[in-house]
Amino acid sequence: MATIKNADQLLKNAGSNIDRKARRLAIDALNAGLKAVDPEAIIKSKIKVAGNTLKIENLTFNLDEFKNVYVIGGGKASGCMAGALFELLGDRIKEGAVNVPYSCPPYKTGKVKLQRASHPIPDEPGVNGARRMLDLVGKAEKTDLVVCLISGGGSSLMPQPRGGVSLEDKRKVTDSLLKSGATITEFNTVRKHISGLKGGWLAKEAYPATVVNLILSDVVGDPLDFIASGPTVPDTTTFSDAVGVLKHHGLWNTIPNSVRKVLTDGEKGVIPETPKPGDKVFKKVHNIVVGDNFTASHAAYTNFRKAGLNSLLLTSTLEGEARDVGTALASIAKEIVSSRNPVAKPAGIVAGGETTVTVVGKGKGGRNQEIALGAALKISDMDGVIVASVSTDGVDGPTDAAGAMVDGKTLQRSHDLGLNPRESLANNDSYTFFSQLGDLVFTGPTGTNVCDVAVVVVV
Repeated sequence: MATIKNADQLLKNAGSNIDRKARRLAIDALNAGLKAVDPEAIIKSKIKVAGNTLKIENLTFNLDEFKNVYVIGGGKASGCMAGALFELLGDRIKEGAVNVPYSCPPYKTGKVKLQRASHPIPDEPGVNGARRMLDLVGKAEKTDLVVCLISGGGSSLMPQPRGGVSLEDKRKVTDSLLKSGATITEFNTVRKHISGLKGGWLAKEAYPATVVNLILSDVVGDPLDFIASGPTVPDTTTFSDAVGVLKHHGLWNTIPNSVRKVLTDGEKGVIPETPKPGDKVFKKVHNIVVGDNFTASHAAYTNFRKAGLNSLLLTSTLEGEARDVGTALASIAKEIVSSRNPVAKPAGIVAGGETTVTVVGKGKGGRNQEIALGAALKISDMDGVIVASVSTDGVDGPTDAAGAMVDGKTLQRSHDLGLNPRESLANNDSYTFFSQLGDLVFTGPTGTNVCDVAVVVVV
């Protein structure tokens, strides 16, 4: 189970006993959130096998009615999910292919091959694994069952470039979108339309087999067709929508010609649209969200309540520019201190979701670190106030940290070290800032991914 590994250091950085208490409460709540979305525990709680009966929530299947059971999928949690599923189904699994990050541990998965690949920029091993999935579901028949294991990161880990788009061109588009401040729904609108697997294409290849897709969601609000770009879900977006996203972010004239050609050919009807709602290929597809950001956020909130704090789960659908979200969370802390609103102290506030960072500087950091730095600018000199934010996958942007933690002494400590927080924020260099303070949060790769969880503690 993933936990915050440098908790002792974070507690040591507290400038007073009351700050140390607030930090301890924040760490415990974040650990509770991570525990709640452990993929192995989730799969084993949602799936029951008794004799020849397979029960998945309110669905019941007679395994003897299926000639073959195939397992496919991709994402940061999919390796752990595959291991848990193998424990439940064992030799009933005929064959499988699941794409996972390079950091994925060597889970025991039987006949399910784990293909390690790159995230967030796709690579050739990812393409090979995606091709293997398509080959497997392509031979599935009416009497077969396909279990799909999807989690956050699946879009990057299951690349299958469409038309004349090369892997290198897809990598360029991915990199451009990552830096543009595009939301995950905008991002995946584009990816679905330059992919031969996502946007419902995997379901089309699996038809007429029965498909059960178990989803650990990393998209705010759990829109099924955007989680890992919806490989088994009817697509609600169009080629024109994808073009609109690229134009909105000023990328249309800089992306590779092959991508522009596929999208414009799609707009003209030269190549077919992604499978849409009502298509017969989805009649035997069951998409089930087994865990999401609300799961993690609610666990953090429950932990606060058990600790005796006046608690509020503000949202599990948080979006916006990261530094602005940090300012907003700090404002809530100040309001609690000044007016006991929205709750009186001691207070624990939870806000989950996924923010964005529009990269304009040349520094290093991630959205959770920018949330924390944005908050630090507004809670200076306040006692017993903590703001911390972490990515549940343990990887915040292109860094080895999950996020960061700040309190009312953060700015003074940074000034004593000769750091300029506003310059760090302007240069998107939050990682360097918090590295020198020792206030980065480290979990290591967690094997799960349900967006981010931020907490505010006021004691």
